[in-house]
Amino acid sequence: MGSDHDRLPAKCLTVADVINLRQVRKAKARMAAADTAAQNRARHGRSKAERASQNAQADRAARLLDGAKREDD
Repeated sequence: MGSDHDRLPAKCLTVADVINLRQVRKAKARMAAADTAAQNRARHGRSKAERASQNAQADRAARLLDGAKREDD
């Protein structure tokens, strides 16, 4: 006439951590959004240094071109 808990292993009787499902769902959504943002940055984005470098090269090329123009007198 023993109870059911005598037949169950000890690890089944421990209490699990309580989790807030709303927080888990929001954390999962944040991780998915971060992954999507990282993919978009890799596909479309350039760093600030890359943009500045390209702008400087374009300015330098424009100055060289303007310096090589003939003057019509």
